[in-house]
Parts: sequence; structure tokens; C-alpha cells
Amino acid sequence: MPKLGESIMEATILKWLKKEGDTVQLDEAVLEIATDKVDSEVPTPFAGTITKILFNEGDVVQIGKAIAIIEATGTGNSTIQPTAENVVQQEVKVEAPKEQVNSVKVETTQPISGDRFYSPLVLNIAREEGISMSELERIPGTGKDDRVTKADILTYLQNKGTQQVAKTEAPQVQTPVVQEKTTTVVQTASISGGNEIVEMDRMRKLIADHMVMSKKTSPHVTSYVEVDMSAIVEWRNRNKTKFEKREGQKITFTPIFIEALAKAIKDFPGINVSVDGYNITYKKDINIGMAAALPTGNLIVPVIKNADRMNLVGLTAAVNDFATRARANKLKPDDIQDGTFTLTNVGSFGSLMGTPIINQPQVAILAVGAIKKKPVVLETAHGDVIAIRHMMFMSMSYDHRVVDGMLGGSFLKRVADYLEGFDTEREI
Repeated sequence: MPKLGESIMEATILKWLKKEGDTVQLDEAVLEIATDKVDSEVPTPFAGTITKILFNEGDVVQIGKAIAIIEATGTGNSTIQPTAENVVQQEVKVEAPKEQVNSVKVETTQPISGDRFYSPLVLNIAREEGISMSELERIPGTGKDDRVTKADILTYLQNKGTQQVAKTEAPQVQTPVVQEKTTTVVQTASISGGNEIVEMDRMRKLIADHMVMSKKTSPHVTSYVEVDMSAIVEWRNRNKTKFEKREGQKITFTPIFIEALAKAIKDFPGINVSVDGYNITYKKDINIGMAAALPTGNLIVPVIKNADRMNLVGLTAAVNDFATRARANKLKPDDIQDGTFTLTNVGSFGSLMGTPIINQPQVAILAVGAIKKKPVVLETAHGDVIAIRHMMFMSMSYDHRVVDGMLGGSFLKRVADYLEGFDTEREI
């Protein structure tokens, strides 16, 4: 299973495009996988014949683990062998009677087993929630080889909270009363005929887990500033037709926002970091993600790499390319990796402002609101006047573990200064 990003530890096999016995060429796609970021095809690094498929469709596989065996063309016996651990696990599943398998599962839930695999995310959630290793090992897992997934531990925490409330609030009364209360709870769980329950799709489930994890990981603080966008609006209106004729594409406000962000990040490198425990990693590259809508209504964040090294024409081309490919579900895994800061445009939906959730493992995210005309008091050499201006709110959520109010507020104000100081005489 290939590595698809620094924060991605596992991937789900959606579909095998080849079967055992099929011949494959170098770099030919053999399966489709999904992560919490994007769906992707995986090409084979070898030419040859697939002799063994080690995981089924729907299985969640750890990054770096063997998923198939390919016999190289012309070698006869040059085969990439699975580890002994994989072979033993498969033999137990195929050959053991049902009763034996059940007994093995019971044994692995005992606190004395110390060889069960846990992903870093599961361990982090357990640590945040105060779950001991002995308690963690008693949680039944639905992942591959009974691994505990994010969904398993979150379900356990939810049920644990419900059980604790029940123990605290439920009076110790006679059995008939308990039965009556149980019946009432079942009845209140029913829905009327006009309601419909729809299960989340796979990406929405992953987004939900990622958002919950972010709020559990980072203490969020949000700061706001209002920006006078009048100069930029006037400049864009004056140049957009000429730009479209020359470049064959439209120029939006997004590349202008990204340009200002890249400049401000250079001024305040403490905003371009990630956190690992008590260690802070300062990122040398300025890679700005832009939230884009998918046809399903879900959001994805393609990343403009080295945004500080691009001019406005290059940023416009990158923004339009990502937006077009996101709508067509054509983004690649590399397109959504290695972001160091995220921009989201809540104004495109008509919102004046928002309180965005940090895109882990980053430490800040900026939201731009709708640009609206409003009366504003302006200071002039001849006194204060009231004028109609194009105004916009910006809000930035940041991780208060490493970004305090001074850094967060100063950075946000610097972005506003760059936007308000936009050179209206510049050529594009």
C-alpha cells in the first residue's frame, strides 16, 4: 500500500481492477483505493503476473503493507513474498473452524495481549480520552485482523458515556419498572413516516471523523478582521475581460487571497508549522490548500505547492485547474498532500463570515466571507466622510497550543494590509 501523505496511515481498497492470474505491465493500474483525502488508482511497480491477492475489496490496509504478490516477467520464481505474519493470519481465517475463530477473538480482547496493532490516531484518541491500554485491548475491532478503527473507538466512547449516564441516573427499582422504561426508550427512537434515515457516504464519514479529531486535538481560537476590498474589486473589473481573452480563463479573487497569504506567511513563519506532541515543525515550503466543492457536495482541499514562488497568472492557472478537476473528480493523491495552510471561501455560499475548523496537522485556517457594499467612515485630509465601499470579513481559526492571540491577530491583520494595499496599477 503506497504512502499517500504524511497524515495518512491507512487506505481502503475500493475495487480490484485485476484478478489473480492476470498479467500486468509496469505502472498499469491494478486497484482503486480511498483515503480520507481522495480516491486514487494504484499502479504496479513491476511487470509480471499477479499470483496472489492478499486483501479483499473493502479491507482497510496499513500504509506499507503488502497487498498482492507479483511474479516478475521471465523470472519464474522472482516473487515478492508476503511476511510470515500475513501468511499466519490468512491460514487462521481460512482453516480454523468457526468456534476456534470466535475463541481467538475473545482471547485477543483480554488485557494481557500486548501484540495488537493500533494506529497513531487511535492511540491519540485513547490518550485524550484517558483510556488505558488494558481498556483499549478490550474494545472489539472491526478492522482487518480485528484492528480497532477510529469508528470503533468513537462508538465505544459514545456507548461508554451512555452506560455511565444510565448507571448514574437509573434508580435501583424492581424489574417491572425497568422493563417499562426500556419499552419507552424504544418507542421514542422510532420516527414518523415522513422522515428518512440515510447513511453517510464514505467520504462524509471520513470528513466527520477528521473534523471531530481536529476539535479534540487543537484548542480552537478564532479572530476576525474587516477588509476594504474596493481597490481589488475595481482592478479586477477593469482587467478581467482582457485577462480572459489573453489567457483563456477567468480570474477570480481566490488567487489574490493566496498571494496575500503567501506574503504574510513569509512575515510570520510561526503560522506555517505543525505540532507533534511537544515538538513544533517549521515548514520551509509555503503550500496553501484551497477548499473546493465536489459534485457530491463534499469538500476537498487541493494544495498549491510553493505558492510564494508563483505570480498572479500562475496562481490563477493553478486555482482554476484544481477547481475544474475537483468538479470532475480528477484530482490525484499528490494534489492534496503536504499542505501547510488552508484557505476556505465561505463567501461563495453567501456567508458573511465563519469559524472554520483547522485542517490537521496544520495549525491555522483562513475563511473569507462575501464581499458586500456598505457605508464606511473614511478618514481623509479634509476630515471624515461616509462612502460606499466593498467590504469583506476574514476569520482565522488557529491552534492555541502554539499560536497565541498576538501571532494570530498580527498575521490576520497583515493579510488584510496586503489586500488593502493591492497595487491597482499592476499589469497582469
